Amino acid sequence: MPPLSRREALRAASAAAAAVIASADGYAAGDDPAPRAATSGRLKQSASLWPWSAIPLPQLCDAARAMGLTALDLVDEDQWPVLRDHGLGCSMAWKAGGTIADGLNDPRNHKTIIDGLTAQIPRAQKAGVPNVITFFGNRRGRPDADAIANCVAALERVKPVAEEHGVTVCVELLNSKVDHKDYQGDRTSFGVEVVKAVGSPRVKLLYDVYHMQIMEGDVIRTIRANQAWIGHYHTAGVPGRHELDQTQELNWRAIATAIADTGFTGYLAHEFVPTRDPLASLREAVALCDV
Repeated sequence: MPPLSRREALRAASAAAAAVIASADGYAAGDDPAPRAATSGRLKQSASLWPWSAIPLPQLCDAARAMGLTALDLVDEDQWPVLRDHGLGCSMAWKAGGTIADGLNDPRNHKTIIDGLTAQIPRAQKAGVPNVITFFGNRRGRPDADAIANCVAALERVKPVAEEHGVTVCVELLNSKVDHKDYQGDRTSFGVEVVKAVGSPRVKLLYDVYHMQIMEGDVIRTIRANQAWIGHYHTAGVPGRHELDQTQELNWRAIATAIADTGFTGYLAHEFVPTRDPLASLREAVALCDV
């Protein structure tokens, strides 16, 4: 499949979601048609908002909570009170830490990113949001050594605020092969070198399983070897970024088990673009990763 931008993926998800808003209304009324999908409690699961954003947020919150989710991911700050009113948290704040293309690797972006994160982190703490997201940025011909030094320099300036407020800054690993051409943080080793150099329990990686399967595979061994540097996980099926089902090349239950076995206490957030009933697809993914 061609690469999907978040905007393109949202359009695709919107068409599917329109068909299930009525069922979401049933969740809002307390009519849960199936048992909870998450029951074991070994992994805290959430779901990124954007693939399901065609469903009105209150109904989505009720559906997510009925499945056993405890949070939604990548939710705008002005929507956090809606989550709270429906018994959910936000597992990852966004939009303050730069953009995918214009990230930490370029000093010209540092003031914007540092100012954005240092302002957002206290608000996240107050709202009970444990993580904020930022990005490595596109390479644009920059050598890895220079990029790593630049990323470390910026994160060193953010980490005192993150440590003071107990909020983790997560830098996302993304693929540069399919979805984000020229992205520099496209390997686990690159990200680990950055966060190890920063040396803070409040600066970690967002390990997106979908993206890293595309770039390097070897997912379970990589997770086990680098669990100390990972603060958050995203899921999506490979290939295509769709459901975690039999059409995909990864054994998601084994991956979820491996993550839980490391003693991970953060969130595993689903970030796939559903091609079927969006709530049914999400429920299936939650049950599959309930280990």
